[in-house]
Amino acid sequence: MRKTSVVTFLVLLSALAVTAQAQQFDIDPVHSSATFKVRHMLVSTVVGRFSDVSGTINYDDKDPSKSSVTATIKTASVNTDNSSRDGDLKNNYFEVQKYPEMTFKSTKIEKRGDQWVASGPLTIKDVTKNVEIPFELTIADMPRGGKALGASANFKVNRNDYHVAKGSVVDNGATVGNDISIELNIEAHPPKPGEKK
Repeated sequence: MRKTSVVTFLVLLSALAVTAQAQQFDIDPVHSSATFKVRHMLVSTVVGRFSDVSGTINYDDKDPSKSSVTATIKTASVNTDNSSRDGDLKNNYFEVQKYPEMTFKSTKIEKRGDQWVASGPLTIKDVTKNVEIPFELTIADMPRGGKALGASANFKVNRNDYHVAKGSVVDNGATVGNDISIELNIEAHPPKPGEKK
């Protein structure tokens, strides 16, 4: 084998070794939640949630900064425990028939002090903006073997930035506050045997 071929072979082996360090975890929708809070009429706070959360976390235990996450939330799964309000949110705010999903895909993960931060594009409706999502990370051994990954995050977005206003008219927070507080609690597990890794 020529020297250049040996070098190329070693480089490929090195790349494969780095890739192998990252383990895939799939978000468990049963044990994960995406909740939000928003002011109503400036006098009360409405709490809601999205029940359909999915995605994949590729975790590198040797260097967590090389990890990545992609997540999808089905907008039609919004629930505030009030059918009339939920219908208004689905039809006039999120327009779920036209925009059935909101997505996030990290482009960078870094540690700042004691907290991790995931940066990347967040897409809601027809708008994509880069955001920073601070989160806490937990890795635990499962009773039956293997590991589970947990992540919790709190951050805010301005709904007007993403055209999440009633119909096509921005109401400037007259009835619903502009700032939305979002809380994510994620549990993820390695793919089951036979699933894509």
